[in-house]
Amino acid sequence: MPRKVIIDCDPGIDDAVALTMALFDPRLEVLAVTACGGNVPADQATGNLQSLVKLLDPPRLPRIGVAAGEGLLPARPFSLHGSDGLGGLNLPHANLHGAHTAEKVIWETLRAHPREVTIIALGPLSNLSRAFTRDPSVVELVHTLVIGGGTVHGHGNATAVADFNFYCDPHAARHVIREPLAKTLVPLETSGQVIFGFDVLDELPDESSRAGMVLRRMLTHSFRAHRQILGSEGIVMHDVVTLVAATNPELFERVSVAADVETAGDLTTGMLVIDRRQNRTDRPNADVLIGCDAAAIADCVLRSLAVAGAATT
Repeated sequence: MPRKVIIDCDPGIDDAVALTMALFDPRLEVLAVTACGGNVPADQATGNLQSLVKLLDPPRLPRIGVAAGEGLLPARPFSLHGSDGLGGLNLPHANLHGAHTAEKVIWETLRAHPREVTIIALGPLSNLSRAFTRDPSVVELVHTLVIGGGTVHGHGNATAVADFNFYCDPHAARHVIREPLAKTLVPLETSGQVIFGFDVLDELPDESSRAGMVLRRMLTHSFRAHRQILGSEGIVMHDVVTLVAATNPELFERVSVAADVETAGDLTTGMLVIDRRQNRTDRPNADVLIGCDAAAIADCVLRSLAVAGAATT
């Protein structure tokens, strides 16, 4: 039986690739996709999400949750993601009628499917924090939560010690990390082990398919931007690896930790803090993935994208 999931994301190129994989994965029943400001501002995140779902036209249309922007730090510049956040795709705007806020969609989905839904969080944790604040009782209705965020060794990408997702809304990250539910963290050091070279473009679905058109244009931009801005010939797609952590957990090594998030430090806001003391008093509250089979994960990604291409031809 397919696993019921909610995907919370801030698209963003790697979010869009992960969404393309998830919508056509027969192992997943995507009940809802909810937008959050982060890689792009809230209104752009919502527009990108709506346009992608309409263009890809999956066999089962998920509910769409609209992003809210209050409380977030400014979104990261569009440089790595293009002027529209999707590598310059400039997809036609899609007006989906009857859309509700992301937190409402998350709340209603959890209430409708108690203890059956896995939430895959690919952006800042603002929507989840709002949903849990709105009704704390829904926390116990979450089956499990997979979070793309944090750093094990304090090697950040937004600041010296913080990853972007936690830095963007550190109070939400702390709130969610502290909640008593089963959760898995996919930190930068682990997702960054999966590096895609330029030759991956030759293995993507043909551009005659809707998925292939989207993927080829976005990832061509991504390779160009990584080379020009970061001096890197390869790209990492943190959110794509996070999705694979939900679908293929056997490809990862995990440890249980006592984790928290810094919210007040001048230099450390958004930093994932893991208590490694032998005499710590806090009990473990999360699993952190500390290693992975990078080659097997890359193979999973390409096979999943091929499925999406075949379904959208």
